[in-house]
Amino acid sequence: MARRGEGAVVAAWRDVVHEIIFEADTPAGKAFDVALLILIAASVITVSLESVARIQTRIGGGLVAAEWGFTVLFTIEYVLRLLSVRRPWRYALSFFGVVDLLAILPTYISLFVPGTQSLLVIRGLRLLRIVRVFKLGRFLGEADLLMTAVRQSRRKIMLFVGAVLTIVAILGAVMYLIEGPEAGFTSIPRGMYWAIVTVTTVGYGDIVPATVSGQILAAVLMLMGYGIIAIPTGIFSVELIQASQRPVSTQACPSCSAEGHDADADFCKFCGHAL
Repeated sequence: MARRGEGAVVAAWRDVVHEIIFEADTPAGKAFDVALLILIAASVITVSLESVARIQTRIGGGLVAAEWGFTVLFTIEYVLRLLSVRRPWRYALSFFGVVDLLAILPTYISLFVPGTQSLLVIRGLRLLRIVRVFKLGRFLGEADLLMTAVRQSRRKIMLFVGAVLTIVAILGAVMYLIEGPEAGFTSIPRGMYWAIVTVTTVGYGDIVPATVSGQILAAVLMLMGYGIIAIPTGIFSVELIQASQRPVSTQACPSCSAEGHDADADFCKFCGHAL
């Protein structure tokens, strides 16, 4: 009986923490999220100011102390997030779970690799939670629609990317044979680099073909580039049109912390837990 009582207390504590940290429907939850957003914005500003030499010379010590203070707070928050869900690995491997982890790792890594704290600007991604905090359900619906289109089109796009890489490899080798080291094509990988820059219509100009054959091949690749850019856009647009838009709630699953559920959903569509 004692163990059951302890288990009930732990479950109740977990539900309360989950309600505060993951939900924005209660005053406590919204206050927590608003305070979190303010801390995130302040930490990003702190990291940015630390990179300015003049400011670092004057108040560098204070900025470092503030940076560590933010990191400790975010570490405590990350641990509480893991403890408040029934499937912590689900949350840890989710998009926001990975972002939350990356938001604290650079500070600890900087103890061994100086300078890595500059990567803390990744905390800016955590500001995406503003959509949920202010109950912008319409934007959650749009985000869910975009994610659905991305998931549905990823195989087609991966196949397309594979075809493009094959073309790049072949044309890079051909250009290496046509131009040679004299024109800067010192190897096949170098030719592939030129092909990638050309087919994406970036055109750095650091390597250019000098022969007529090379210039003709370059012109063909440039024209091909315009068509190649349009293909993934078309694939994604088709999937976006086919994806059905429906009302989305701001509720987070208490088991895996996933969001983006239908407004009338009773169970999580990712893990099946009751909402």
